[in-house]
Formats: sequence, structure tokens, C-alpha cells
Amino acid sequence: MKNLSIEDPGEAIHLGSLIAAQGYVFPISDHVLTLKDDGTFYRFQAPYFWPSNCWEPENTDYAIYLCKRTMQNKARLELADYEAENLARLQRAFARKWEFIFMQAEAQVKIDRKKDKTERKILDSQERAFWDVHRPVPGCVNTTEMDIRKCRRMKNPQKVKKSVYGVTEESQPQSPVHVPSQPIRKTTKEDFRKQITFLNVQIERHCLKMSKVAESLIAYTEQYVEYDPFITPAEPSNPWISDDAALWDIEMSKEPSQQRVKRWGFSMDEVLKDPVGRDQFLRFLESEFSSENLRFWLAVQDLKKQPLQDVTTRVEEIWQEFLAPGAQSAINLDSHSYEKTSQNVKDPGRYTYEDAQEHIYKLMKSDSYARFLRSNAYQDLLLAKKKVSVGKDVLASLSTS
Repeated sequence: MKNLSIEDPGEAIHLGSLIAAQGYVFPISDHVLTLKDDGTFYRFQAPYFWPSNCWEPENTDYAIYLCKRTMQNKARLELADYEAENLARLQRAFARKWEFIFMQAEAQVKIDRKKDKTERKILDSQERAFWDVHRPVPGCVNTTEMDIRKCRRMKNPQKVKKSVYGVTEESQPQSPVHVPSQPIRKTTKEDFRKQITFLNVQIERHCLKMSKVAESLIAYTEQYVEYDPFITPAEPSNPWISDDAALWDIEMSKEPSQQRVKRWGFSMDEVLKDPVGRDQFLRFLESEFSSENLRFWLAVQDLKKQPLQDVTTRVEEIWQEFLAPGAQSAINLDSHSYEKTSQNVKDPGRYTYEDAQEHIYKLMKSDSYARFLRSNAYQDLLLAKKKVSVGKDVLASLSTS
């Protein structure tokens, strides 16, 4: 409040909690990374562990850390139940190189023991806070959780399997001793040829001529030029260069301007991100008895923002409402998306319905959205707002003259 001249204590607590959630400061009494105005003591994180350094720890690093904890002062650094489970899971996953991990942990413990007791205690708490960010306590929000869309762009999405408590088990070929009936298959020249062919297709698919890119950029710029207050003077005034926030109030009002209504015609994303546009689109779909598609899409969007402890319940509710046999608001999914979603529901997460949501989005974009733009509801709204805009221009010119 003092350093940023914040008057509202609630706003200061909120800002502090955002900083704490990323691990820049952390409470020394528990592992809940939040800020409380109750006399709790906090410690600053060492710059080496700052998230801004952008180094993503691997499961081997976490295994070394947990293994090291078991060798240190057990009264002060005893593993919690979820950490003990994670350690057992990692030990199974890295069975073949566990001896190396154990040796690494031993070497780190020897180095730590040479440090001053107070310094060692501070470093232990900073390291533990780092793992509270990257492998959080069950029930806490994982602020470093990878977006499922990035995972899906990986060349081999089967390489990493989702697991509880944030620990991922890396799929490794099992030893023939454990599975004698399934020997390890060697990579052949034919496999390499297929991989090279696949990569060449991917390169060609994502290549565009510079002229096409320039045309698209120019078309986009021309389309949005009147919505850029730095290029086109905003009415009543530009809030970026004045203290008048009237423009933002108009943009957030439930009575959309002609500009806003016109913008809905640019793309379906423009309709969905505008609350009024969303409502109008939903009413249109209700008139066509197909509102379940948009309601499902909105429910999945809301799921992504849910606290971790509510995710499992919400996933089940969405399934029962839209996808379960005999669901009240059943949506139309292709067999591939339905099968994949059915598997995802068994291990619920914020992105369980990502594939189904993408399929429904494409359906609405190719069918419902096009009909919405041609509908009387949208055309009448566009025309009405245009008449209001013209009327205001006429009144302004008369008053000037």
C-alpha cells in the first residue's frame, strides 16, 4: 500500500497474492502461496528461483529434491503424504537411473552441510517454496500449469502422461525382464523415412508466401483501423491520452454501439468475447433450438477458470448435461472426439473437453454463425444502430451550424 500508493487494503492483498502465487514471496509457516494480513511472516525468494528466469524444472530435478529431503533433518524436513506418494511414483518411473539420482542427492546434501545452519534453513525454505510453485500441494492452483493446446502441438503427445499432484510419468520402454513377451522394437530405416516425410509435409503446410502474409496483414489492419484509437480519433475521447473513461463505459454497456454490432460480423471470436454479442447469439440459437452448442462451449470456458478443487465436480456436471447417454442438452460430436473425451473424463482436468469444445466451435462457426449474420435479428440490430448513429451526426451538424 505504501510503495504503490494503494488506498484499498483489499486491492493491495489481491496484488500481493498474485506476486506470492508466482513464488516471489512466500509464507514461512505453511505452503499456501497467498498473502494474508494477519501477522504471518514472509520471506523473499532467491533470484535464482524466480519464475522470470523461465527455467522449467524436470521430474528428475524433483526426484533429486525429494530424495535429498529424506536424507536431511527428518524432524524439520519430513515428507508430506503427497510428497511421499510422488517420490514412490518417480522411483518407479526412473527405476533404471535411480542410483544416479540418489548419488546426485547425496552430493547436494554434503555441500549443504558445509553451510551455516541459519543460511541452510533459509535456502531449504526457498527451495521448498520453489517446488510449491511447480509441484503444488493438492488443492492449490498450479500457476505454472501448461496450456493443453501447447501439449497438443507436441510431435509426440503420448510421451508425457498426465498424473495426479502435478507429477508426470515419462513413458520409457520397459525392460524385457519385466515384459518378456514384448521385446523393444528397434528403429528401422523405414521409420526414419516416414518421419522425414511427415516433417517435410509439416514444413510445406506451414509455409506461406510473403506476399500472402502481407495481404492478410494489410486486410486485417484496414478492417480494424476504425477501432484503433491511436489511428482513428475515438468518441467521445481517447481514454489512453485523457482521464475520461467514457469510451470504456460505452464499450461495456448493454446497449451496443453501431461499431460494436458491426464488429460482430468480423469473426465469431468477436461475437463470443462481447457479452452483449454472446447474449444475442445465444437468443438466435435458442430460436433455432440449438443453444446447447454455445452453452456447452461457455461451460467449458468457465471450467478452465475453476479452482482446482472444483474441477472434478464441474467436469462430471458438464458430462451429465451435454454428453452422457440421455443427456438433457445432448450435443452432436463425431465418434473420434467423443471417444477421446470419454477417456479424458476418467482423469478430469481443466482441459478435459478441449477436443469436444474445438469440434463444437467449428460446427458453430461453419453453420450457426453464418446464419446468425444473415438473420433478421442481427440485420435489424445493425440497421437500428446505424440509424441512431446517423441521427446523432445530423443533430451534431445542425447544432454546429
